[in-house]
Amino acid sequence: MTSHRQARPARQARQAATPVRSVNYATSPLLASKTPLWRSRLVVMLVGLAFLALLGRAVHLQILNTDFYQAQGEKRFVHREPLPASRGRILDRNGLALASSVALPSVQVETQTFSADADARKQFARHLGISPLELAERLDGTSGTVMLKRHIEEPAWAQIKALGLKGVREVREYKRRYPEGEAAAHVVGFTDPDGKGIAGMELVFDAALTGQAGQRTVVRDRLGRVVEDVGDQTLPVHGNDVLLAIDSKVQFFAWQRLRDAVQQHGALGGSAVVLDVNTGEVLALANYRSEAAMRAARSRLLRNSALADTFEPGSTMKPFTAALALERGPWTPTTRIDTAPGRIVIAGAPISDAHPHGVLSVAEVIQKSSNVGTVKMAMQMPAREMWELYTAIGLGQRPPIDFPGAAAGRLRPYKTWRPVEQATMSYGYGLSTSLFQLARAYTVFARDGELIPLTLLRPESDAATAAAGGLLPVVLRDASGAAAAPVPGQRVISAATAQAVREMLRMAAGPGGTAPKAQALGYSVAGKTGTARKHEGKGYAQGKYLSFFVGLAPANRPRIVVAVMLDEPSRGSYFGGDVAAPVFSQVVQQTLRMMNVAPDLDVKAQINVKPVAAEQESI
Repeated sequence: MTSHRQARPARQARQAATPVRSVNYATSPLLASKTPLWRSRLVVMLVGLAFLALLGRAVHLQILNTDFYQAQGEKRFVHREPLPASRGRILDRNGLALASSVALPSVQVETQTFSADADARKQFARHLGISPLELAERLDGTSGTVMLKRHIEEPAWAQIKALGLKGVREVREYKRRYPEGEAAAHVVGFTDPDGKGIAGMELVFDAALTGQAGQRTVVRDRLGRVVEDVGDQTLPVHGNDVLLAIDSKVQFFAWQRLRDAVQQHGALGGSAVVLDVNTGEVLALANYRSEAAMRAARSRLLRNSALADTFEPGSTMKPFTAALALERGPWTPTTRIDTAPGRIVIAGAPISDAHPHGVLSVAEVIQKSSNVGTVKMAMQMPAREMWELYTAIGLGQRPPIDFPGAAAGRLRPYKTWRPVEQATMSYGYGLSTSLFQLARAYTVFARDGELIPLTLLRPESDAATAAAGGLLPVVLRDASGAAAAPVPGQRVISAATAQAVREMLRMAAGPGGTAPKAQALGYSVAGKTGTARKHEGKGYAQGKYLSFFVGLAPANRPRIVVAVMLDEPSRGSYFGGDVAAPVFSQVVQQTLRMMNVAPDLDVKAQINVKPVAAEQESI
């Protein structure tokens, strides 16, 4: 073994000393063999085809289908966002907002990028005002963008933003606000969540109030954050303002007095209308419904009862019968009518007074509200003339005012009247009207025989002033500072007749009349009570009444007409002189003071006068 080990290093040394012979690769049989021509051509062809394929793909992407792929890219990162337009404001006659729009955050979630742990989800849901379960139902298993909550308040959005949740973003949308709340709700109306008017003046002037939305293009990252604006923006065009004739202060005060009266007398509801007889403007159109009435008829919540509900007006029609009697002759205010024994039978139907009055003048018939005296005048007139007068004051016709749901009432053609129907129509049964129509009819007595057109809008000449923030006086004035010229009306009766009936209405609202509670401190008033049985089904409901008072003030030179109605007073008295007349008194005092109309009576003298009992009204 030793000799073998010694021989190995010697052999290795000899090999290292021997030079290595180089290999001539050119003479390698593998490399020296010729490549077939078809193989070279195949390789070149394949390379050329690959190049053509790449070139074709490039042409397809960058030239032929560039719009499609660019759109696909923009769909993922470039978004066109609407810029919402603000809905125009609804203003009262003094430029105070009855309805306005405010931009609030609406919360959206990109479900692909949204992530939050259990605690963050609970807080997120709490700030949104929904339950964690509802949040999970709306987000889990959905893809794309989910609108979680619209129009949340700024503090709630600030708390959500502080959570730092991925995929949660805000979109600014406008929400409608109504500063006067329930008091003006039946006039102003309201919109749906998308800002479309669905009731009241919001519906009437929806086209004018609605603006035109703009648009902007933005690039968003994968988390939904705006990286940059691209392209030109289209700015929104905001809606126009609408200036109403309504005075928000008069409206609120009338609503308050109605609310108090409804609660005091246990009524189902009430309505009040206040008109400026100089300009024909509607200063207030108030409605109030008790909670019990609202629960019983939810559908009535949207109705403006003063315009939409009709009823038999009862004794408030007696002054028109007297006016026709004076126009025709030979009656005068002092003509004597024997009403004894307080009862009359027409075609077998008895008609009675509350109690016998004996012989009364025409003026006293209105003062005492005698059914018998009124019927005796009516039955000596042609039915056609009564119908013509009722038609001339607007009964049986939709009032010429742009408001949804305004009712026409009912007035049958005179040819169908039977004698008993002519008799009952003379004191307000057998026909129907709305409170708004009744208030307008009384402008005939306030304007010396003229029926005036009414409007819910302020004159266009004043719209720009109010929209610019200027305050407008309630009383329209010309350049000299005097009261503006009265709006022209339609002649219905002579001025002498209107003034004579106005004096009768003053007596009805004074001592010995049916409504001494209508007296207003500092102002003379004239008006007529009405207490009518409530019509239900084919007859009249037992123990259910409607109570009215319609009047004007100041009685010498009327500036306003006020009509008040209470529906089914059930606590204490139900007569119009006890229930509706006090509301009239309060509204008259407040309204005339706000209109800066000077008192025409000595307040101290009125305070010292002892209260007198009202004459019981015939129903």
